[in-house]
Amino acid sequence: MNNPVLSKEFPNSKDLLDKLYQNGITKTYHEGEIILDENASIRSIPIVMKGMIKVIRTEEDGREILLYYIKAGESCIMSFLGGMHQEKSIVKAEVVEDAEILFLPVDKVSLFIKEYPEWLDYIFRLYHKRFEELLDIINAIAFKKVDERLLNLLYKKSSNLDSKTIIITHEQLANELGTARVVVSRLLKQLEDAGKLKLGRNKITLSEN
Repeated sequence: MNNPVLSKEFPNSKDLLDKLYQNGITKTYHEGEIILDENASIRSIPIVMKGMIKVIRTEEDGREILLYYIKAGESCIMSFLGGMHQEKSIVKAEVVEDAEILFLPVDKVSLFIKEYPEWLDYIFRLYHKRFEELLDIINAIAFKKVDERLLNLLYKKSSNLDSKTIIITHEQLANELGTARVVVSRLLKQLEDAGKLKLGRNKITLSEN
């Protein structure tokens, strides 16, 4: 097995790549499937080889908020930390695009940290990226209006998908923002009137400007 995405992450580490493939189990998932649920035991760490997943946190009232996306070549830092400390998952990971995922057993994660400096560097790079993304979310919730957060989320989805058209419902957007569907629908109509986007049936197309 030779995945170009992982080869890019570890360009000078053929031995580490071989160990990942030898010890990991590869599975495929379709859009909407859950690969890790809240309160589940973390027995392995997911490394996305193809596709994309999103990581969500559910509040006590049932509302969900999007924490970050995991693209090809990346992993879930929450899983790293929880798995290494034998804790239950505090997040849910859902497939956004049909995905191929390499699951690495938790015990191998700790072993590779001792054996391969580049593996530890990979974890630190992921941690740094997720930390910055979570800071952005805190900043948005604390200081930005919902319409700004909504537009920023749409731009982020567009960038991740490399497409101006996003297939999504108002309910899904509301869940990711941690707000009500009626609020999202109203704001989307305002953004359409302002020429920022065009609404369709379960799809949104962002304007070029």
